[in-house]
Amino acid sequence: MPQAEPDKTQNLERRAMIVGMAGNLVMCGLGLYAGYLSHSQAIQLDGLFSLIGFAAAYLGLRVAQRIARGPDKFRPYGYAADEAIFVTFRALALFGLVLFAMINAVLNILGHFDGTPRPSLNPGPMLPYFTAVGTLCTALFGFHRWCWIRTDRKSGLLRLESQAAAFDGLVTAAAAVGLLGIGYYSNGLLAPIAPIGDSLVVLILCVTVLAQYFRDFLAGLAELAGVTAQPQEIASARRAIRDTLEKDGGVLRDLTLTKTGRSYLAVVYYDPTRPVRAEEMDHLTKTLNLDVAANLTGAELCLVVTQTDRTAQMQGST
Repeated sequence: MPQAEPDKTQNLERRAMIVGMAGNLVMCGLGLYAGYLSHSQAIQLDGLFSLIGFAAAYLGLRVAQRIARGPDKFRPYGYAADEAIFVTFRALALFGLVLFAMINAVLNILGHFDGTPRPSLNPGPMLPYFTAVGTLCTALFGFHRWCWIRTDRKSGLLRLESQAAAFDGLVTAAAAVGLLGIGYYSNGLLAPIAPIGDSLVVLILCVTVLAQYFRDFLAGLAELAGVTAQPQEIASARRAIRDTLEKDGGVLRDLTLTKTGRSYLAVVYYDPTRPVRAEEMDHLTKTLNLDVAANLTGAELCLVVTQTDRTAQMQGST
């Protein structure tokens, strides 16, 4: 499959982020207003998720613009790390919001058992709200995913936004089932939990999303820490440079690959097994760069001429 052009990717990201900002702002307003009318903390929490989604889309737009700058004297390796920073702190913000909502829900449940009166739920605004927000989430997911596919599935920003829209839709659907079910059965089967039903729905939603946001946070943190890329990506880099190194006649001693945002840095430890000139190695480096970039978009390669692997060199430096 041909790789997406950088300008095309940037235009798709910019368009998707602007649409995401508009959609999340509408959902935030609907959530806060419907939550106020229905006395539902779960709906208000859904609106706050959309508020973070709006802020994330705005920051994602700024990140996409910064990435387009390329390397300069202040950032010699470019601005791709901003994408990993964005993913990490977006997940951290959502994780913090979930923890706050869980604590608030637990306090409300304890307050109920202590005799603190709670306003009863008003189911009137719920169905229109869930219908509107569910439709918007589905539309945002479809649009973000379409844009992501058009970038040949390489844009981490668009992948994250499509996942966030899908997740938001699932959370909204779960809240709809819980709240409407409690409202329908409040005088029958669910009568004992009806006064705290809203808080129980909040707790269930938070427990559901907590693990996902924590995994996203750890994944972004791993990229910022320089953790080795995924095994399939390392295998792809090895396949990309194999033919060129075989033609040169040397021995590949080691290869490391790290991923930061949408960029990769491959370090090749290569033994030419013969005397070489700097000009030859410069030409080999350029060829290998083209090879690895064809398989991993945004990849750059550093060639280290050595008779040992990375581990031996690290031991020798200590």
